[in-house]
Amino acid sequence: MLITTGCEKDKFLQDGSFSGTNDVTEAQLWANPDYARNFLNNVYSTLSDRYDLGDGALLASATDEAVNSNLNSGINTFTNGTWNSARTVDDVYNAMYVGIRKANMFLEKADGSAIIPIDEVLPANVAANQTYEAQIQRLLGQAYFLRAFFQFELLKRYGSFVIVKRTLTVNDELDLPRNTFDECVKQISDDCEAAITRLPLSPTEWRTVDRGRATQTAAMALKARLLLYAASPQYNTTNSTAKWQEAADAAKRLMDTGKHGIYSSYPNLWLWNTGGAFNNETIFATATLNTTSIETNNAPVSYDGANGRTNPTQEMVDAFEMRTTGKPITDGTSGYNANAPYTNRDPRLGFAVLFNSASVQPAVAATNFKSKPVETFVGGKDGLGLNVNATKTGYYMRKYLSESASWAGTTTNIRRPWIFFRYAEVLLNYAEALNEAQGPAQLTEILRVVNLVRARSGVAMPALQTTNPAGNGYVAPTQVELR
Repeated sequence: MLITTGCEKDKFLQDGSFSGTNDVTEAQLWANPDYARNFLNNVYSTLSDRYDLGDGALLASATDEAVNSNLNSGINTFTNGTWNSARTVDDVYNAMYVGIRKANMFLEKADGSAIIPIDEVLPANVAANQTYEAQIQRLLGQAYFLRAFFQFELLKRYGSFVIVKRTLTVNDELDLPRNTFDECVKQISDDCEAAITRLPLSPTEWRTVDRGRATQTAAMALKARLLLYAASPQYNTTNSTAKWQEAADAAKRLMDTGKHGIYSSYPNLWLWNTGGAFNNETIFATATLNTTSIETNNAPVSYDGANGRTNPTQEMVDAFEMRTTGKPITDGTSGYNANAPYTNRDPRLGFAVLFNSASVQPAVAATNFKSKPVETFVGGKDGLGLNVNATKTGYYMRKYLSESASWAGTTTNIRRPWIFFRYAEVLLNYAEALNEAQGPAQLTEILRVVNLVRARSGVAMPALQTTNPAGNGYVAPTQVELR
């Protein structure tokens, strides 16, 4: 687990110096090996999980996939027409530029600082890994990756942004124009490449205590997602197949490392306690949180006063296919029965959504929570209209919640990271980009990759058979797998 302990925030000034009664000058900062190393850890602290965007809201509630049960939640600015540049729910614009500034400062000052090499990568006791130069390169690689990550967070929200590659001061011209979209994509891509040349290949090359630091595969995953966005119709207005091919090649580059795979237990992907965190599917994630707030925010309302915040919509539930046929429920030959709507569905439905247990034929264990049935029917203990926090859709979120968490009486916290990149996304991104680039000529490869995700142990959906992957091949699996 990456420990992001840094220098005290209130003693960090924007020029890198300290304030307070025990001021430390910038020169002293970089001359102290603990301060210098912890400065980079402080850059990591700009990363934030997305489990709570205020009032216990997840971003799904800003889309057609879920509703937040607190109708006064700030997340509803996305759905009630009040969203604007001053009401963005998360303070990403400011926070990402703070992170970029920290990364820039580290890139400018680290080489030549008083870093003491430590044996932080595996295999241990390899002299070449313990030199000052090797250590500095790994540190710089992390800073390049983090700067790329922060820049991408700006790009995906705001489009083009102002590229800042040095530490600005109050004496600099600060009213800078935006760069073009293509310039921003190139800048992020270049930073990813700078990271790849300096970092360990994958999380298993870091000591266990340092898992969560940047890696080559994390930078590859970021670049693959970046190029997929850049190839999309929003920005690729001429539908250049070359851009789609670049995105496919970027994803394939990561796949070819052989360092990641599909984890066997889908519901435990996010839970450290069950061995899921930093498994071979996790490419990059935050340090683990140790909390029950995710459960108290989102569990059904009858469970020890939980708030039931994230309520999946019927549209989200309907996206899950039939397990026996692998067909969407809208297909008349799928085997779907409206009188038993949850029977024989994709197992990920039960892993992601809590629905009314009384309607399950036969009963499905995943629709219970903490060994108790969920009652979303009118008059039920979790039912519609029960109180202001009760579900607004007839469903509650199951994904991310731990059966082991307890928050009434004796508290049992659960450690889990927020996963930014995982291998299933890389596979689905590759399939999408390859289909857009080459179409039916690559049908066999596209289906092979999509079916790796569908075949996950415990899910075991039928292999997809289609001649039109864009129509029903990767769109529905991407929504079901990643949302």
